[in-house]
Amino acid sequence: MIWLTWRQFRGSAAMMAAALGVLAVALAVTGPGLASTFSAGIAACTADNTCDNFYNRFFGEYQLPFMAMTLVVLLLPALVGLFWGAPMITRELEAGTHLLVWNQSITRGRWLAVKLGLTGLSAVAAAGLCGLIVTWWSGPLDESAAEGMALMAPLVFGARGIAPMGYAAFAFVLGVVVGMLVRRTLPAMALTLAVFAAIQLALPTMVRPHLLAPVTATFELSMANVDSISIPREGGAAPRLTLRDAVPGRAGSWVLTNELLDSAGRVVSAGSGGSGAVINVSSTSGPCAPGSAAAGGGDGCLGEVNRLGYRQQVTYQPLERFWLFQWIETGIYALLAVGLTWLSFWWIRRRLS
Repeated sequence: MIWLTWRQFRGSAAMMAAALGVLAVALAVTGPGLASTFSAGIAACTADNTCDNFYNRFFGEYQLPFMAMTLVVLLLPALVGLFWGAPMITRELEAGTHLLVWNQSITRGRWLAVKLGLTGLSAVAAAGLCGLIVTWWSGPLDESAAEGMALMAPLVFGARGIAPMGYAAFAFVLGVVVGMLVRRTLPAMALTLAVFAAIQLALPTMVRPHLLAPVTATFELSMANVDSISIPREGGAAPRLTLRDAVPGRAGSWVLTNELLDSAGRVVSAGSGGSGAVINVSSTSGPCAPGSAAAGGGDGCLGEVNRLGYRQQVTYQPLERFWLFQWIETGIYALLAVGLTWLSFWWIRRRLS
């Protein structure tokens, strides 16, 4: 049975191994140079305190390969469910070859166990290898990425560490179960993709933020958490302040809520972007008048805003929880895969003929 399953699977396995081999070689060749450039840049910028500018230049230079590698890891589990999981049983059902095997000495349970074990473990290994080598290669870029592309950001988190292994296991078994239920290859592939994509979108927004209680803190306004202060040229018009989705002193954190509070603790504006929040500070005279400094501490406009009691209140998941979240989320997907595996064995013994 193992030999027969391998004969059916070896073409797909060879293609996957070849693709991962090419990817591993490319990253192994470029990774040391990337790390060396990053280390040299950090050493140079630390001396004159210009590391923020270096981070922006460095990430901008490698942003395209960064996004490409992230996309590869994100797509791999979906492709596993689509092209390995969904057709594995449905093509047997459509061709009727499953009856030939079941009429021999092979039981239904053993037939399914070998197929799930051999193909499923290969899928998990491929996703794990891909995720870990991309995590190693992109380390300098993850450290220098802007807030929306930081390591804890939803888009990047799912393409790093061990989480892709859980995604691949779930996607593969999901495809198998959907194939058993639908019994047609193309509809099973389409439904597998739709369900997997829906769960991949729902979990980062509805579950992951609450895996551990987020941290809530209040900070004074500075260049670390203020994107801009817009001072109108017309006399009497109120300045507008736009917050950054950043936590001062906690680079790489995943910001869940970001609010501007006034001196009484009332929310002036939630989130960042747009035209900014109207702040009650004079723009006819003083530091926030047209022609004065628009930001900075001390006597600048930003210092005046702080003096009036405006603060940033942010709820976030710190970067230090990255690996803990990786293990928790991988465990969630592993449990879902185990549940679907049980369902597949129950279905093949009781309902499938």
